[in-house]
Amino acid sequence: MNFHREAPGATECPLCRNRGTVLAGKDNRRSFFKCTECALVFVSPRQYLSREDERANYRHHQNSPHDNGYRTFLKQLFEPVHAQLSGGSNGLDFGCGPGPTLHLLFEEAGHPMSIYDPVFFPDEAALCRRYHFITLSEVVEHLHHPADVLHRLWALLHPGGVLGIMTRFLPAEIPVETWFYKNDETHVCFFSTQPFEYLANQLNAELQISAANVALFIKKTS
Repeated sequence: MNFHREAPGATECPLCRNRGTVLAGKDNRRSFFKCTECALVFVSPRQYLSREDERANYRHHQNSPHDNGYRTFLKQLFEPVHAQLSGGSNGLDFGCGPGPTLHLLFEEAGHPMSIYDPVFFPDEAALCRRYHFITLSEVVEHLHHPADVLHRLWALLHPGGVLGIMTRFLPAEIPVETWFYKNDETHVCFFSTQPFEYLANQLNAELQISAANVALFIKKTS
């Protein structure tokens, strides 16, 4: 899976490919565009960090399976996904980072889970299997090409499977240039409910917004 190919033009939406985008705001480092089709807010690709700087940023993440606070944070995604599963379901934690933890919560609940991360655990074999559920915790905001990645993962799901995404939803009342979540320069895509509704329509999925920052996409069985 190619995560970092040549960047699209600054006015092309990385989720729906629409070129009808408008400037949503600027800070002293980056420009932010909003798509008039799917409402995704995204950073100008010309202002992405280099791969080397991205990886250096990721290596500073201190998440650990031994951190009870981090486990509690992940339960925001674990609990709604787990509620959808039947016995024997297997999953994939995509973008697990340097301290994989979410897969342990599912395994403790009886659901075996593979892990994949393009920087820390680049096991391509994990992207060649089928799954009953796939999770992305604090991942989609980093994706340069979210449409490519999400459609590829969707194809790995069995009918009835669940794609669970956790990210900070962009509040409608806060200008993106003043929002704290944009301060991490590896964050380049910002979702509200509308882009997820667009994606659900494209995937022909049932969408459930189960918590303030969690979206579930359920694959129809027919």
